[in-house]
Amino acid sequence: MNKIVTLLVFLSFGFVQAQQLNCTVTINTERLTNPNNQVFKTLQTSLAEFVNKTDWTGSVLKQNERINCSMYITLSSNSSDQFTGTIQVQSSRLIFNSTYSSPVLNYNDKDFNFRYTEYEPLLFNPNTYDSNLVSVISFYCYMILGMDADTFQMGAGNPYLQTAQNIANVAQQGGFKGWNQSDGLQNRYYLINDMIAPTYSDLRQTTYAYHTGLDAMTMDQKAAKEKIKNALLLIGKLNSVKPNAFITRVFFDAKSDEIVSIFSGGPSIPITDLTDVLNKVSPLNSTKWSQIKY
Repeated sequence: MNKIVTLLVFLSFGFVQAQQLNCTVTINTERLTNPNNQVFKTLQTSLAEFVNKTDWTGSVLKQNERINCSMYITLSSNSSDQFTGTIQVQSSRLIFNSTYSSPVLNYNDKDFNFRYTEYEPLLFNPNTYDSNLVSVISFYCYMILGMDADTFQMGAGNPYLQTAQNIANVAQQGGFKGWNQSDGLQNRYYLINDMIAPTYSDLRQTTYAYHTGLDAMTMDQKAAKEKIKNALLLIGKLNSVKPNAFITRVFFDAKSDEIVSIFSGGPSIPITDLTDVLNKVSPLNSTKWSQIKY
């Protein structure tokens, strides 16, 4: 009897799907002329299943532990099985002892071109190139996983970011734009290479310390704001070495509105030095920084 119970337990774990992402996939075809809506419905469903059911890490997580994220694909042209568009990737993570989700990634990739035939299987292998569609989606799944892990422990995202870099290297053979250094200064090549480069380690330190501060908000709001402030001041150090860095802009694309909200409410702390740094490292958000009320 005990052997049968043990076997049943083993089988039940064997059939548990190791899902790490809770992702909403949306495909916008409003810019297309006479789109084949059935194809896009199939593609949207296939991508959602691919992202949410693929085992990206080997870890089994409860529903409330999965990373909430979204991929919003806007298609601008379509000819037969070839598609051109953009993909907006967003992710967030729940703050400790609260119902608040903090944005971690908010990135708009404007070089999303791919081939797709209805009902074709979407299969991921990190060491082989299958299609640009699979490569781009898989790349961003690992970016989401890596950046999320970095918010909990310094350097915890390394394994996922290294896989993302491997995907980027393998995908170069496909010939699609966005994977190569020659494709521009703001693309997938620079996103992953800057993320893992030692030169930009201060930004990853900022990410970890910043979220440590957010996690402490329910315990001591004033002390938590001091932690967040000190974390953001680290970016000033990075800016002195790499002014106007692409990866810095990526950080503020996700965090600028939240930063304004954090320092405009609750107990006040001195932030003149912080606003000075924010205006230097992210001048594109100067209008937002001027809205901080303290």
